[in-house]
Amino acid sequence: MQAVYPAVIYDLGICVRIALMCLCMLLLFLQPLPAWGADAIPESTILTLELLQERINKPILQEGNLMVDLQHMVIDLRPENASFRDAFYQILRKELQKTGTKPLGLDLSHSIIQGDFIGSDLGLKIPLYTQAIAPIFTPSEQEQLERLREVCLQSLDVAFPSSRDCRSLLVESTTSSQINVFRGSLKLVQTHFNGTVKFANTFFLQPVDAEGVVFSQIGNFTETRFSRAVSFGKASFQQESQFLGSIFFDKANFKQTQFQELASFQDSSFEEATNFSQANFHQLAKFTRVQWQGNTDFSQAHFSSQAEFTQAIFNHFFSLTEASFSAAVSFREAQFNNPVNLQGASIQNQADFSDARFAKDIDLNVSGLIFNSNQAKILGNLGQIGKKLVVAKLQGNQSVLRNLGQNFRQLQQIADANQLEYTKQRLRLEELSHLLIGTNINSVSLQGLIHLGFSPTQAQAIIRRRMTKLFRKDTELLTLTEIDLETYTQLSSRFVVEEPLSLFGWLSQGWSWLALSLLLLLSGYGTNFWLVFGVGMIAIAYFGLLFWLIDRFRRLQPVAIIPDCYEATSMLVSLSLLTLFGLLAIFHNAEQPWLTLTCLFIIIIPIPAFLALQLYSQGRYHDLMNISYFTEDGTMRQLRLLIGRLPVIPRCQLFRERYLPLLWNRRWNWLNYYDFSLNNLLRIGFNDIRLRDEHLPGIITTLAWYQWSLGILYITLLLWTLSRTIPGLNLLIYLK
Repeated sequence: MQAVYPAVIYDLGICVRIALMCLCMLLLFLQPLPAWGADAIPESTILTLELLQERINKPILQEGNLMVDLQHMVIDLRPENASFRDAFYQILRKELQKTGTKPLGLDLSHSIIQGDFIGSDLGLKIPLYTQAIAPIFTPSEQEQLERLREVCLQSLDVAFPSSRDCRSLLVESTTSSQINVFRGSLKLVQTHFNGTVKFANTFFLQPVDAEGVVFSQIGNFTETRFSRAVSFGKASFQQESQFLGSIFFDKANFKQTQFQELASFQDSSFEEATNFSQANFHQLAKFTRVQWQGNTDFSQAHFSSQAEFTQAIFNHFFSLTEASFSAAVSFREAQFNNPVNLQGASIQNQADFSDARFAKDIDLNVSGLIFNSNQAKILGNLGQIGKKLVVAKLQGNQSVLRNLGQNFRQLQQIADANQLEYTKQRLRLEELSHLLIGTNINSVSLQGLIHLGFSPTQAQAIIRRRMTKLFRKDTELLTLTEIDLETYTQLSSRFVVEEPLSLFGWLSQGWSWLALSLLLLLSGYGTNFWLVFGVGMIAIAYFGLLFWLIDRFRRLQPVAIIPDCYEATSMLVSLSLLTLFGLLAIFHNAEQPWLTLTCLFIIIIPIPAFLALQLYSQGRYHDLMNISYFTEDGTMRQLRLLIGRLPVIPRCQLFRERYLPLLWNRRWNWLNYYDFSLNNLLRIGFNDIRLRDEHLPGIITTLAWYQWSLGILYITLLLWTLSRTIPGLNLLIYLK
């Protein structure tokens, strides 16, 4: 038994050693393995004056520029390290301000700057007179400085320029403000500034690369000039960012930039393309009076607080695609000289476009706009903002138009709500047109598909697919392996995807198309009273002339029955004036005035003209030839509303005694024919004038009933339009 214990102890020792080895191996495997071929990230080095002088004496070459390499440094510029701070600025300023053909740049990438960084002190302070700086700078640098004068002269508000340098350049004076010129490139890639950064009133002649820079305190770039491209992409402004009165002569990149506090860009100018896509503004974003000379991209930007674009000028394309506004955004008095894209944007509070100015044919694309009229509002000038809101197609945007229309009705902007309704119905007309005459992918033949642009293999694949299941959306074509994205993109606008129509269905849709076309052309779908008024005025004048011609110009022989010269002149002059007023109303209010006139003439000219020609061709041989066909109520003269009146008097002796023929020998007789036309079309007149019931040619009766039938449709259209354009009138009409 005693010999067993040593063996047991020996076995336990082996087990312990094995367990420790396994534990060490496990810990080794759990350690993160370095990536093969990856460069190790160098550790930050504390910058000393000796190291600074060494780096200055050995500048590096980056993209053709000489740079002082201060990468991966810890630079202590706090007040408690004042001696180093003063020497740092003195040494660096001396080197950066040297005049020569090759300016020296500064690279602070991946460095940590402790304390305030007064970057403007590193620039060369000069007056803003070209003559004074000519001996100091190279010709290219002088040209860049001269561009500042041009930008100031191009400013719209030259009487009160925003910046000191512009005021100095534009006002003749013996004194001039000074500016700090930073001649070399500046790289601040992922640099971390723990203190305030000051580059105010600085002119950068070379590019500034601040990709991923972090500003823990205020970043002051007030009245700074960037002559070359500047990038603050993925930068983080944790405190206020100040770019007031700055000018960006080249491209400016603020993509994915984080603005944690106030972002101030008032009175700035962006001369080239600007990119704020995916930027986040957590507090107030002020872009008041900013001039955007190039394309401006705020796509997918998020504004958590208010955004102010008041009095801004957008001279090129302005994109707010999928941008999100959680608080109010203001475009008051802004000027848009190119299209604005709000496609897919989200407005959760208020968007104010009051007094905004739009160039001719410039619209706001609101396709896919996320907008809830119960929580948000879109404001704009009455009767103007509605015309500027457009969508690419009706499909997928019906709720957008409905919410926008509800928004304007809640604001009592009926004209803008009606304009959106007009836009909606115009897009619906386009869909009906495509449905009726377009190529339906669910019914077109094999040869039709090939003629459309599909290859024979693709056409056969489409036919096989629709034999089992019809297409519901055009994007379902991409589910076929034979059809690639390029083919779909090229041909998607040439066909429609709908269920095949039967003959009855085609006729039904055709009738809907015709009715909708008439409503859009003659009344703007009930949204334009003056358009309806112009149409009615031309119709009244035309039928008044026709009835006067039939009644007063009957025959030339054997005894002439024709009007005298005064009556003919009065009729023609009045016809010209009424037609002129109607044409002015149509051309001023119709979107397609010539098409509106064509539609009107098709309705009022062919049938009446054919009846009149038929009447004169067959001649008139009846009794009471020398008495007017028209009679008037001789019992009273007053303005009457004749809703239920018919164009011919009843066959009753009492009515024949009450209604007397028109008097041809009166100088004002020609007005009676306009009165009859007004009665027939508008159901209102100064006297009750009708056709007699004896010895009346049937053609004249047919002509009167034709206008009377048109009058039923016209008065319905007029009342419908009034009910949609005048708030509260619809209630009065319905109560009646």
